[in-house]
Amino acid sequence: MILSRRRLIQAGAVGAGGLLLSGCDRLTRKPEVLDFLGQAEDLHRVTQRGLAGDALAREFSESQMSPTFRANGSLAVADPVYRAHFAQGFSQWALRVDGLVAHPLMLPLSALKAMPQRTQITRHDCVEGWSAIGKWTGPRLAALLDLARLRPEARYLVFHCADLYGGRPYYESIDLVEAFHPQTILAWAMNGQPLEEQHGAPLRLRVERQLGYKHAKFVTRIEAVASLAGIYGGKGGYWEDNGRYAWYAGI
Repeated sequence: MILSRRRLIQAGAVGAGGLLLSGCDRLTRKPEVLDFLGQAEDLHRVTQRGLAGDALAREFSESQMSPTFRANGSLAVADPVYRAHFAQGFSQWALRVDGLVAHPLMLPLSALKAMPQRTQITRHDCVEGWSAIGKWTGPRLAALLDLARLRPEARYLVFHCADLYGGRPYYESIDLVEAFHPQTILAWAMNGQPLEEQHGAPLRLRVERQLGYKHAKFVTRIEAVASLAGIYGGKGGYWEDNGRYAWYAGI
């Protein structure tokens, strides 16, 4: 049996996630172990990108779409502001793009829908071990960044979300390599319909070359930054701050 590189890397990530979620948590709190895991993550990123280059994640046909698509992470948002927008069909909602940009943006959902759209049928691989194939539609993230005009010192994008997880704000981040990849989109539709709340309405990140926890839901703000230090726990994401998963989740 021949295993693809994608499956090998995914299996390794799932195995690592299982280790971190098991009784080995005390071990992974030791500084020397965390340092070792950080070095392994750097090697993973360099190796994976060296092998993949600018390659696209596999895309599928409509006949291959999963009959059901399991929702991951938060399934609902309690924030009163979000609930008011939800009740209005997000007609007054707007995405904020700021930080290290020359032209900060406030983009209504209607403006995002009016931009050139990309539709892609891809597989969502969850670190918990399940996968599903779905169709996503939305503008390329690169198009928004072109409008906002990143400043030279920008290195990362932080995705601030409307939901709380474990009582703390959920967020994620990616670097500019992933941000400008042609399959990285801000999806407002799934399987031909506007996103349901459980899938991240009104907008979620689709960064198809990384595991599912990087695909932030309920995105309200995109902040361009030079460093992830000082943003929440400083590790680049909710799960990363909690020592559960690696910041780079390439597959």
